[in-house]
Amino acid sequence: MVTRQPDVDPAVAATADDIEAMRIRGAATIADAAAEALSTQAKRSDATAPDVFERQLRAAAKTLYETRPTAVSLPNALRYVLRGMDGESVSALRDATIARAEEFQRELARAQTTLGTVGANRLRDGDVVMTHCHSTDALACLEAALEDGKEVEAIVKETRPRKQGHITAQQLREWGVPVTLIVDNAARRYLDEADHVLVGADSIAADGSVINKIGTSGLAVNARERGVPVMVAAQTIKLHPDTMTGHTVEIEMRAESEVVSDEERRTITGDADDGLVVANPAFDVTPPRYVDAIVTERGQFPPESIVTLMRELFGEMTGEPWEP
Repeated sequence: MVTRQPDVDPAVAATADDIEAMRIRGAATIADAAAEALSTQAKRSDATAPDVFERQLRAAAKTLYETRPTAVSLPNALRYVLRGMDGESVSALRDATIARAEEFQRELARAQTTLGTVGANRLRDGDVVMTHCHSTDALACLEAALEDGKEVEAIVKETRPRKQGHITAQQLREWGVPVTLIVDNAARRYLDEADHVLVGADSIAADGSVINKIGTSGLAVNARERGVPVMVAAQTIKLHPDTMTGHTVEIEMRAESEVVSDEERRTITGDADDGLVVANPAFDVTPPRYVDAIVTERGQFPPESIVTLMRELFGEMTGEPWEP
């Protein structure tokens, strides 16, 4: 549960609630919403002293940060905006924060288009792609391939427990892509019909490990055994700079109600509601040896070399500017 910070505008709190409840989902969408929320906080702040304004912005950022611990695009967006908060007056701080948020959103929009072009170059006419979960970055690669005149087909894992694969299937059908929707447990069987596995990422660690929707790791292991290359599409906002200093990516645990309803729990346990633990991790970690390429708006990289790009973008240390 997110701790609501004092001095946070209600619109920011509402955005935090939407992110936490996954009404706002997808790393890029979350990052865009976070930047917009900080801009809203800046616009609506009633502070008359610079230190009060800065405290309010940090409180807003902290409220947003606590919603989804694994989605690193969120803290990266907050870092980007807060580090542009510069000025000696409230007016100057407000203008700088709003401008920085707008700059971040513009770069974010361009990044996905560029990434899609890079990823599309790895796809050939007639390829069949297997997807997992719903990733706008992965979809950008398929959209760019279609715009290049390539014909592609998709095998879409439904991705339980929230069935985000249905969103992917819907989008692909709107583009006219033939889709085979499969249950998660059928992935190994249908890999024989796939030319690529294409997934997104919520975070990428300095060693090239990919943190993505639960089930990605098992899919990647099966793909390697079948000889199917695994491509990860991820904007650079997904890189997790804290991992350069040994930080471990926290794996979010979701509510058990996503897996079993109250009625189902009663059916399983009977009168004694003890001894049943429902584990619902949202993500897993895919080691770099099972990934063939990480595609970003800066180009494509073997996973082992992603730390070079991470150092270029973030330096060696990051810190958390939402802390006092």
